[in-house]
Amino acid sequence: MRGPLSARSASLLFGLFLCSLGIVLLLESRLGLSPWDVLHQGIERTTPLSFGVANITVGVIVLFVAWVMGSRPGVGTVANAILIGAFIDLLLRSPAIRSLAQLPVGGRVGLLAASILLFGAGSAFYIGAGLGAGPRDSLMLVAARRLAIRVGAARAGIELAALAAGAVLGGKIGVGTVAFALLIGPSVEICFYALGRSPLAAPGRVALEPAP
Repeated sequence: MRGPLSARSASLLFGLFLCSLGIVLLLESRLGLSPWDVLHQGIERTTPLSFGVANITVGVIVLFVAWVMGSRPGVGTVANAILIGAFIDLLLRSPAIRSLAQLPVGGRVGLLAASILLFGAGSAFYIGAGLGAGPRDSLMLVAARRLAIRVGAARAGIELAALAAGAVLGGKIGVGTVAFALLIGPSVEICFYALGRSPLAAPGRVALEPAP
C-alpha cells in the first residue's frame, strides 16, 4: 500500500469496516453464515454475548493461541480482533440494516453476493495496509508451519473445527455457508488484483500480499 502510516491505517480501518458490513449482510440474508460466524452465532445463542462481542471474544482467544504458537501479532492483528466485532454490533443497531432480513428470497440472495464481494474488498484493504494479518489468518499460518502441513490444509482444518463447534451451539448453516466457502477465495483474489493495480498500490508491486 502506497503512502505514510496514516494512509495505511485508514486503509486498515476502511477494510475492517467493509469486512464487518459483509458479515452483517450475510447474517441478514438468513441464508447461512461463514464457518467462523456460525461459531459466533452459536455463542450468541448460548451465552449473554452479542454477535459482535462473540466475534471479539473468539478473535482475542485465537490471537492468544496464535501468539503462544509463535505468531507475531501486528497492529492490524489486534485491530482485526477488536474492531470487526465492534463495527458489527454498531451496524446491527440500525433498523435499516435489521429490516434487510425481511427482503424476499431474491433480495436476500443479492445480500449474500454483496457480502462476499464486500468481504473480499475489505480483506484487500486491511491486509494490503501491511500492518499485520488477522488472528484467524495468523493461526492458519503458524499452524501450517508448526505442523508442517500446507496452508490450505491448515485453513480447512481450522474452518471445519469452527463450523462444527458453531453447529453444535446452534449456529446457522445454509447455502450461504457453502457459497462463502467456495467464493470468498476468488473474491479476495480479484480484489487484491484490482487494488494492486490501482494508484493506491506501492510502486513496483504486482499484487498485495499479507504481511509476514
